[in-house]
Amino acid sequence: MVQKVKKQWFLLSLVFVFAAVIFDSSNILVKIGFFLKGNHGPEVLIFIIFIISGLLIESDQIKAGIRDIKSTVLALAVIIIIAPIAAGLICLLPLETGVAIGLFIVAVMPTTLSSGIVMTGTAGGNMAHALLITILSNFIGIFSIPVILSILLSSLDQQKELMIDRGAIFFKLTILVLFPLIIGIMSKAVVFKTGQLGQFKLQVVNQWMIIGVVFIALSGVKQVILGSGLSFFYILVLVSGFHLMLLGSCFLLVIFFGVEKGRYESIFFMGSQKTLALSAMIQVTYFSEFGTALLVCVLHHIVHLMMDGYLSTSMNNGLSFKNK
Repeated sequence: MVQKVKKQWFLLSLVFVFAAVIFDSSNILVKIGFFLKGNHGPEVLIFIIFIISGLLIESDQIKAGIRDIKSTVLALAVIIIIAPIAAGLICLLPLETGVAIGLFIVAVMPTTLSSGIVMTGTAGGNMAHALLITILSNFIGIFSIPVILSILLSSLDQQKELMIDRGAIFFKLTILVLFPLIIGIMSKAVVFKTGQLGQFKLQVVNQWMIIGVVFIALSGVKQVILGSGLSFFYILVLVSGFHLMLLGSCFLLVIFFGVEKGRYESIFFMGSQKTLALSAMIQVTYFSEFGTALLVCVLHHIVHLMMDGYLSTSMNNGLSFKNK
């Protein structure tokens, strides 16, 4: 029992943080979260995550990641093509308009900036390849989001003139991803020599940084979750099903195209995860009248972290997908 707890400590920590914030009647944790958010807490944590990622990435991983065109294309296919199709299929059900809009917003998002990369590394995958997918999907998202989201919304008779701040996304990628990553890679080359034990400790630190980001995010949306009533439960089932569809698609692609262990981890975690920050911004900017849309964005983020947290630890402990 103790060994199982140790192996799944990341998942259990996410569950604990969720319960602690939601059921804290004093709202002290919420106030701490708001303070951290107001003082650039998430940005600082993401900055640290990518410095550590730079320390963990090996030069041969970078070369292998750039050469692995097949896995890159498969991950991007899940992010850009399969996710919107999955959302469209789910929305054939008689869903509330706000829920459908939220699911459409989630579906067109690029992959996360940080958690997918950390989980790829935890599972024994190529973090450099995961980073490449992050940069490519966020860059492509600048152009794909308005087009694909408009097509999906047309099925709901929701027409919006969507404008994406491309400069802001470029700035975020540069400052929060590329710059700290270069610092980490250069520091490793000049100063640090990380052995196997050192790499394990750095991965644990990165996982704690992810938990910190989740804590701050939960603090900001506690009232939305508590005010959702019974909608919380059916949206929870809905987004869980959506995420399982994406993971299932990744599994089928990995098997069909014969992607080996060490390469397929980034397909699973980068292909199925979706960034919360941009989805929340689009909901607030264009669909503020549909409060449940934000709840869909938030719950999917929490669900994919918990599901993938379990999956990444299981992969690290020997779970693999053998090609027949």
